[in-house]
Amino acid sequence: MKSLDIIKLHNAVFYAYHGALSDEQNLGGKFEIDLELHCDLTKAKLSDNLNETVNYEKVYALMKKIVTEKKYYLIEALAHSIGKGILSTFSQVQRTVVRVRKPGAPVHGVIDTIEVVVETGRE
Repeated sequence: MKSLDIIKLHNAVFYAYHGALSDEQNLGGKFEIDLELHCDLTKAKLSDNLNETVNYEKVYALMKKIVTEKKYYLIEALAHSIGKGILSTFSQVQRTVVRVRKPGAPVHGVIDTIEVVVETGRE
């Protein structure tokens, strides 16, 4: 199998309404997202042409839409939706790794953040 190149978007921050508790669904909170796009960038590297790569401005716009337009109970489901949305929209992407962090998650203890990592690939 040919190795894939990676485009990474680090620490995209959104205010959204995800969580299992009613306060989280009503008051909202901050979510931080890292996204890895595994794809063959050979054509882009050789041509230096935006049309030959994955346009990360469009990737960001899609990610923002997924994060802000629907409420999820679980950040696992949110991360999965982001990965599936990217794969269905950008044919060059073969696999995604989505990290969703929820700072200040409601746990009975002191914690900085909760993070899930979901990998999604083409069948």
